[in-house]
Amino acid sequence: MPQALLIIICAAIVIGVFLFMEGVAWFAHKYIMHGFLWSWHRSHHKHHNHTLERNDLFALVFSIPCISLFYYSTLVVYNPYLIAVSIGILCYGLFYMVFHDIIVHQRVKWWPRNRSKYLNRMIKAHHIHHKKHTKEDCEAFGFLYAPKKFENRDIKQG
Repeated sequence: MPQALLIIICAAIVIGVFLFMEGVAWFAHKYIMHGFLWSWHRSHHKHHNHTLERNDLFALVFSIPCISLFYYSTLVVYNPYLIAVSIGILCYGLFYMVFHDIIVHQRVKWWPRNRSKYLNRMIKAHHIHHKKHTKEDCEAFGFLYAPKKFENRDIKQG
């Protein structure tokens, strides 16, 4: 296979996996984190002054497939397509960390001055999600995508 074609296919895999991961994250957030593992996620819906939350365990658990794929596809059997899958998962995890942990929850104090309309909608949707402190009746489970309906919603109304 020509090298250029391999690069194009792997780039498409990275982008596809990145987009797919938003669906995986939405599903995990709605049905796992707000479901049978609410005992971990509850810490994220409470106000506190701790540096770490029990909810951070999800980041460790969700990193295992990515680390395993990187390990397998580079050290066990070289496979550029699996490396591309790993990079897609890694990129989603990095975007998630920057958006969720840094921009929205300010775990690192940085607030972008020039925020796009889309970024403002994402931030608003996530704040609407956090208006509920129970596992039931929450909405806006996505992390990097929020439907337009959240654009004009008042955060205080939820």
